[in-house]
Amino acid sequence: MAMRTLHGHTCAAPSAAKYLASSLTTPRLPSAFHRTTSLGKQQAMSGGGHEAKTRMLGVSMCSFFGSLQGFKVCVKNTKVQIVGLKTSASAKREVQGTGKGSLKGSEVRVRFAPSPTGNLHVGGARTALFNYLFAKSLGGKFILRIEDTDLERSTRDSEEAVICDLQWLGLEWDEGPDRKGEYGPYRQSERTHIYRQYVDKLVESGHVYRCFCTDEELEAMREEAKLKALPPRYMGKWGSASQAEIDVELEKGTPYTFRFRVPQEGSVTIQDLIRGEVSWSKDTLGDFVVLRSNGQPVYNFCVAVDDATMHISHVIRAEEHLPNTLRQALIYNALGFPMPQFGHVSLILAPDRSKLSKRHGATSVGQFREMGFLAPAMVNYLALLGWNDGTEDEIFTVDQIIQKFSIDRVTKSGAIFDQTKLQWMNGQHLRSLPTEELASMLGNQWVKAGILSEYQEAFVNEATELLKNGLELVADSEEGLLNILGYPLHLTLASNQVKEIVDDNITEVVSSIVAAYDSGELQAVIDGDHDAWQKWIKGIGKTFKRKGKRLFMPVRIALTGRMQGPEMGAILRLLREGETSGIITEKGSLVPLSERIKVLREVDWTAVSSALENSRDIEPVTVLSH
Repeated sequence: MAMRTLHGHTCAAPSAAKYLASSLTTPRLPSAFHRTTSLGKQQAMSGGGHEAKTRMLGVSMCSFFGSLQGFKVCVKNTKVQIVGLKTSASAKREVQGTGKGSLKGSEVRVRFAPSPTGNLHVGGARTALFNYLFAKSLGGKFILRIEDTDLERSTRDSEEAVICDLQWLGLEWDEGPDRKGEYGPYRQSERTHIYRQYVDKLVESGHVYRCFCTDEELEAMREEAKLKALPPRYMGKWGSASQAEIDVELEKGTPYTFRFRVPQEGSVTIQDLIRGEVSWSKDTLGDFVVLRSNGQPVYNFCVAVDDATMHISHVIRAEEHLPNTLRQALIYNALGFPMPQFGHVSLILAPDRSKLSKRHGATSVGQFREMGFLAPAMVNYLALLGWNDGTEDEIFTVDQIIQKFSIDRVTKSGAIFDQTKLQWMNGQHLRSLPTEELASMLGNQWVKAGILSEYQEAFVNEATELLKNGLELVADSEEGLLNILGYPLHLTLASNQVKEIVDDNITEVVSSIVAAYDSGELQAVIDGDHDAWQKWIKGIGKTFKRKGKRLFMPVRIALTGRMQGPEMGAILRLLREGETSGIITEKGSLVPLSERIKVLREVDWTAVSSALENSRDIEPVTVLSH
């Protein structure tokens, strides 16, 4: 292992570890600025597992450290105090407490380390995004590491799904399982030999010892702690056992774990990029397992070794991982590693302010992709869950977010996941796409849905122009197109909303439309441009002294069968294009202009008016004359 500098002296890692083994304390701020993190109910004796299993109750979420080097070591009252934390020159890092600091290029190395045990949750995606933005905004490196120590639940299929989702979001990594790098392998399952080397170093330095406790003995300790209303912690004898006692168990072949010896005096204080100062008292944590009896290293040990040996400069992760920091900090110090700087991001909450889960609907990136959300919109929305650029702006490209991103603008309060807002934002991004790209997306969607038999450019382009302003998702375009192609006049005339329009002598407008069709005037207007359509509509208004709603509503109802929708002239031109091209399938249910006029001829308007008068809440009525 590399040599580390300690107070101006060079020493091997084990020596540095011994030197740092006692209480680590940094100068305390006034009480108003100091918050102590309670460890709550932690699995202190079981050996832990994944960080998610070590979440604790009563955690006051706060902060983390910068790298160690150039510190001053003072001995006072049998305690070692380490002050003046700053960057390790050997690691080529300059850690700043807030914002972008003065970090440059390759000095910044961050990682996203998913466990391949399921789909990529939006919370994990947001964590990956913040790491990516932080690195790219500073010209640094973004590393993907697969944390597959949970051998029973980890699968390659899940790993591939996570990688696929990250690639879809555009979060390309510089080093990872599929990218060459200096600090691989990038799967924890392939790094077991590395972990064992560092366990051996800790055994040699006295920081780790063999524990021969049985499951029954550990359970008895848990029950005793529970009866005393104390957090569970290891209280076994093996931390102080003699070599003779150890040799007896080794000769018998008794299974054993390796436990880390936790100093019981002093505290660990860290400076978090997002949360400020956080402090733990060491006596709240019992000796914890770093290597299981089956030879499998425990998660927290793997994380500390990986981050150190991969030269990670900043660890940006979810706040639920903050409790693990104490164990990881102790491991860093025992091995003489410089520490990265930490930032713990708030959780993503559901609208009811509970933790976002499957019961709230879609929660994985893959689900949102399948629902038709755009990757740039997803990135834009996730970036705003806990970060802002200090303005009222909400719509950004990825490049704009990279330019604006600063870690000191990440908030520590929980962010609410609002799918309605996400859909609105997706609509904004849809409409910002080049017309050709949006038309291609919508046209392919219509063919896939069976509304069109083939992709016909003229029809697709016209339909796209009509529908784009009302879209939030590509899938919405299916219903939008069907609404244009259909003619639900009988349903509209059964609604009490049309009563005022019907009673305002709608028949004179309908008769004028039918007469214009019979003369060929209406078809000629449709074949013309927008100005021709507007001129014809104004002519009807002039004839019957109508304008505004009194003019446009009866015309819309008569020609489209609806009370609202896109511009009427454009709808009629699209219907003509669809009819002549022959690409509308049976599912598309196209009602051509000729059929609409036929229906208008058969409507008994007196019956419609009478039905609306007699009841404001009736079933659809027969409004045809036969």
